[in-house]
Amino acid sequence: MTNFIWASKKPLDDIATLYEANITLNKSATSYFENAYVVLLGLDVENKLIAVKPVTKDEVSLGFIPDEQQHNITVKSSYSRICNKLFLKEVSDLMSLDFEASQAYKFKAEWNKKDNALVIDLKNREV
Repeated sequence: MTNFIWASKKPLDDIATLYEANITLNKSATSYFENAYVVLLGLDVENKLIAVKPVTKDEVSLGFIPDEQQHNITVKSSYSRICNKLFLKEVSDLMSLDFEASQAYKFKAEWNKKDNALVIDLKNREV
C-alpha cells in the first residue's frame, strides 16, 4: 500500500516578482487589482516594505491624486504588471538587488485591509 498525501487546491500565496523595470503580481495577488485604473506605489525604507494601492477611475476623477503619483497597471487573467524603472532602482539600491546577477526576485505579499493596499515584504524573499 502506498502512502500518498493528496495535494489540495488551497489558494496560492500572494507573490510579487521584482524585475529591473517592473513589478509582476501573480494571479492570487492580481485579484485585488481587478477594478484598478491606476495604482499608487509606496516604499517604507525603514521596514523594507512596498505598498501597491489600487485606485479606481472614479477616485482619479476626483482630482486628489497628482498625475506623477499615478502608475499604470496592466491586469491580465493570470498576472498583473506595474512598470516603473526609477522606483525599482530605488528598491534595488535599498535591498542591494543585482538585476545583472539575477533577472528577478520574488517576495511574499499580503493584502492590508487597513491601508487598502498589497504590501510586499522585502524581508520575506521566496527562494
